[in-house]
Amino acid sequence: MEKLNILIIEDNLELAYDISETLEKNNYSVVGIAKDYKDALTKYYQFNVDLVIIDIFLGENPDGIAFAETISTVPNAIKPFLFLTSSKDRQIFERAKLTNPFRFLLKPFNELELLYAIEMAIEKFYNQSNVFASKDEDTVIANEYLFIKKKSVLKKVKLQDIIYIEVENRYCNIITTQEKFVIQISLSKINEYLDAQLFQQIHRRYIVNVHTIEEITLSKGTLLLKNDHHISFSDRYKDIIKGFSILK
Repeated sequence: MEKLNILIIEDNLELAYDISETLEKNNYSVVGIAKDYKDALTKYYQFNVDLVIIDIFLGENPDGIAFAETISTVPNAIKPFLFLTSSKDRQIFERAKLTNPFRFLLKPFNELELLYAIEMAIEKFYNQSNVFASKDEDTVIANEYLFIKKKSVLKKVKLQDIIYIEVENRYCNIITTQEKFVIQISLSKINEYLDAQLFQQIHRRYIVNVHTIEEITLSKGTLLLKNDHHISFSDRYKDIIKGFSILK
């Protein structure tokens, strides 16, 4: 299980440490604090960053906007970012808006607004609206990760760490190598987002990570998965089972 990795770009170190302490208290990981444009770019490409909090003004110049403009020109490298500012300059706001930030936060920052902004940035970045609006645990599905809300924090789950997914009514149980999550989404819907090379539906209730299969018993219609999980597959999916090429 991994924490959401956040980079803070802020030249006021006292404020930066306050933000960092707030994030760490809420189980987010602050991978670095950068106080100028050059340092920000170095840390952005050095660390595995999931989200960036950017002060618009670094010193006397709006270098936070310059940073956002730079990372926005590399589509495969772009990550969601939030602007933090005390500026009331309309021209600065209009320039910043052109970089498509996911939220503007005003100084002094408010803890709840910051946490909500992080959730909104993640869901909007992956084009899945309002998934964190309910009181239930919910999830955003990316290419390599699930971002699952559990209590008040987003947890980052590697797709390769998922052993299998089981549906129960309107909920899915996500069984990983480390823990279990419950999310409100149908099996067919989550199946739309998952890589078919890695995940296969083998029962009306189950989707399995094919890399976690350790044993197939065709006569009994059962699979032995990693961590000693046993699940059934139905006759409808038997041809898919026979076609699996990656077995442990």
